[in-house]
Amino acid sequence: MVKYVTIKSRTRSELIDITDQVQEMVRSANVNNGICYLFVLHTTAGITVNEGADPAVQRDIVNFLNKLVPNDPYFIHAEGNSDAHIKSSLVGASRHIFINNSKLVLGTWQTIYFCEFDGPRERKIAVKITADE
Repeated sequence: MVKYVTIKSRTRSELIDITDQVQEMVRSANVNNGICYLFVLHTTAGITVNEGADPAVQRDIVNFLNKLVPNDPYFIHAEGNSDAHIKSSLVGASRHIFINNSKLVLGTWQTIYFCEFDGPRERKIAVKITADE
C-alpha cells in the first residue's frame, strides 16, 4: 500500500526535514526489516539525504543550486519556473532507504529532506514500505 506525506513549504527554495514523519510511517507499518521507498509527486521538487546537524548545510545546498541554476529570463518555459524543473532533475525525485529493526538505516548525521524549488506550495510524497520476505 502507498501512503503519503503532505508538506507545506514556506519559501521558493528550501529543504524540509521529513525524517521523523517517514520514521513514524515505518513504525506504524510494523515492518522489522525491509525498504522504504520515497517518491516526490511533483516536477519542481526533489528528495535527498544529507547532513541534518548543521542548518548551514541546508542553506549551502539551496544557495549553491540557486547559483548553479538561477531563475533567469532566458528559459523558454512559459511558467517561469524552468530553474525549478532543472533542480528537480539534478536532485532526483526518489530515494529508497533500508529498514532494520523497525528503524530507517541512516548515518549519524543523515536526514531525509524534501527539496522545494518552486514554493511556497502544498506537496506530496508517496511512501511505500515493504518487508523482507
